[in-house]
Amino acid sequence: MENLFSQHREAVYLLLRHYFKLDRTFLLGSDLRDELENFLSNQDEETVKKLEPLSKLIKDAQEAILSDPWVYLATRPNVARWKYYRFHMHDMLFNEIHVSEFLAFKERQVNGHDDEEWMLELDFDPFNRDFPKLKEARSIGNGLQFLNRHLSSRFFHEQAKAQEILLEFLRRHHIRDRNLMLNGRIKTIKALRSALRSADEHLENQSEDTTWHDVGPALQELGFEPGWGRDLPRIRETMRLLSDILEAAEPGNLEMFLGRVPMIFNIVILSPHGYFGQDNVLGLPDTGGQVVYILDQVRALEEEMCSRLYDQGLDLMPQILVVTRLIPEAGNTTCDQRLEDIVGTENARILRVPFRNPDGQVVRPWISRFNIWPYLERFSQDAEKEVLAELGAKPDLILGNYSDGNLVATLMAKKIGATQCNIAHALEKPKYLYSDLYWKDNEEQYHFSCQFTADLIAMNAADFIITSTFQEIAGKKDTVGQYESYNAFTMPGLYRVVNGINIFDPKFNIVSPGADPVSYFPYTEKKRRLYALHDEIEEMVYSGERSDIRGHFTDKEKPLLYTMARLDTIKNITGLVEWYGKNERLRKSANLLIKAGHVDPALSQDTEEKAQIARMHQLMDEYELDGQVRWLGFHLEKNLSSEMYRFVADKRGAFIQPALFEAFGITVIEAMISGLPTFATCYGGPSEIIEEGVSGFHIDPNHGERSANKIADFMEKSATDPSHWDSISQGGIERVLDRYTWELYARRLITLSCIYGFWKYVSDLRRVETKQYLDMFYGLQYRPLANSVELAD
Repeated sequence: MENLFSQHREAVYLLLRHYFKLDRTFLLGSDLRDELENFLSNQDEETVKKLEPLSKLIKDAQEAILSDPWVYLATRPNVARWKYYRFHMHDMLFNEIHVSEFLAFKERQVNGHDDEEWMLELDFDPFNRDFPKLKEARSIGNGLQFLNRHLSSRFFHEQAKAQEILLEFLRRHHIRDRNLMLNGRIKTIKALRSALRSADEHLENQSEDTTWHDVGPALQELGFEPGWGRDLPRIRETMRLLSDILEAAEPGNLEMFLGRVPMIFNIVILSPHGYFGQDNVLGLPDTGGQVVYILDQVRALEEEMCSRLYDQGLDLMPQILVVTRLIPEAGNTTCDQRLEDIVGTENARILRVPFRNPDGQVVRPWISRFNIWPYLERFSQDAEKEVLAELGAKPDLILGNYSDGNLVATLMAKKIGATQCNIAHALEKPKYLYSDLYWKDNEEQYHFSCQFTADLIAMNAADFIITSTFQEIAGKKDTVGQYESYNAFTMPGLYRVVNGINIFDPKFNIVSPGADPVSYFPYTEKKRRLYALHDEIEEMVYSGERSDIRGHFTDKEKPLLYTMARLDTIKNITGLVEWYGKNERLRKSANLLIKAGHVDPALSQDTEEKAQIARMHQLMDEYELDGQVRWLGFHLEKNLSSEMYRFVADKRGAFIQPALFEAFGITVIEAMISGLPTFATCYGGPSEIIEEGVSGFHIDPNHGERSANKIADFMEKSATDPSHWDSISQGGIERVLDRYTWELYARRLITLSCIYGFWKYVSDLRRVETKQYLDMFYGLQYRPLANSVELAD
């Protein structure tokens, strides 16, 4: 690059000058690429060729900082690989710099001065330097496979030591003071090998219908306890797996064996914010897809746990507690009840614990997820006591959800010693442009300082993290992953992060959820359809206006375009309405049915939703949409919601998910499994869920006209060629059945919990330094920030 400056000084100078003429300090990657294209389009072929090396660098850039005479670039030449550079425009100097220098320069543009001398700089990398990590970007999110290979290698290279650890691990297993797997008769690896051979010889002549009940006493004399299996084939297979591992560990055998060891009996799932209930909560502030996700997750996990325990030969009922906040002023919900059984389960409950002020007084009203930080430490302490009392034992796995739940999971798991798993659902930092850089401007409303600090603590503390998609971790070639965005950032005046979260850490795993198979199924399955609800649906969709509905359909024969989401900015429902209003082809080919928020702003408690409601009304007036758009401003209970997808499919319509960004997209899964052709945002999870043109279509929310025309093309083609609609419909169904079911999810999550539980036992000491660093960061940084948040009245 240095040669470029010396040989083509004039061309480089003109290009950099072009950027300075924009008179903007910060430029995003898209800005850089668009302006590069504009500049090169006006240059001759020779100049374009001279600038090829610099053009390549700019095309790899994610952002630039311009402050005459300096240009600083953050480039991402490959997924999850970053390099930082700076240019001196006048002297034509160029050099690669450390991320810390880049962030310090960035801070200077906000503060007007240099914070470098006193700025707190966070670097977690030294504490994990010796911890095994992935090498290739394509392996990100496959931590389980990596760990299995690593553990197998350890068994090979440190065979004696690894086998002793495994033996001790098996000897420690018990439930309610009852030994599992091994008893005191087996004290050495030699004794274990001998016992396994004797057991195999004893079982060899038994009939296939033999159970543990029949052979248990004899096996106990050899040193074995329940947990190996219920019937003869299972017992022998599990014992042979262990024997093979002791002989020569192989990744597949290790995963299968650890997945069979009875480790998970009690699970705690944490989701403090919002209204967590089973009825009348969806659509309330901070309450949406996460509630649906967790309830479906619980049912799938209980079924998988029961199945495993049965196969392991244990007649035990697992317990699952969803721990959330008790809200005394709960309105028409059950969120003021301490304990609530979860419908569709045998032994899963919602446990609600109140927030308390420092004086111990219970906080009565709902509190926004952005304002709950001062309550979480006390909540975690109170919740821990109630969890232990309710379960009668320590939880084996603690699952955190979202930033607040993940922080509470961290505090609880640290004290109890349980395996901790985090699920982000959505991270706020990537949602808002420069949310870290201008955190002070947003502090009063969003308290990002607390949230981003809590995220850093929880991410680094977790034993493993599950995400719905690869992009959630590492993005794509031209977009940064949500977790990746936490690797390097700065909050001027607070702290600078140079190594925050390493996405090559094997703690990351992709485990995609599904849709509830009882409620969501293809529209073609006539015998399962809820036709009794069709009169009610017909009335909602086609009858006259009501106070909670706006708009009607003048032409009721048109197919329906259906969308359903919370009414906030990121979901972009108002953007879809505007696309529709401007596009005559789309208006001619289909009606638009919207289920979002409230029609009456007085019914909303959320400032952002109120602004979106006002915008909806403005757009419907501006484009005169009342005869083509129908806006339902109320919640649909689950059966109505699921049958609505199929009702729209009956009308040969389509589902539109126009979000600016979507971490996963559970409504996309629900629509696709219902057989409804789906158009969804190209940013986030839907770009992985949908195979373009096969199981649905991607749309770019930043290019509304292009997206509207793409939908119109499909509707017009389907009108003349019905097989086109059928093909996309069937493609969506097959995609979900193959990749996105709760059965697959639960099986993988429990296996992960077993293997990471073993990993934690094997290598816990190697994370001690990280935990000490996190404790200091929590006490010195998070606590003061949380305590500065104003308490609720």
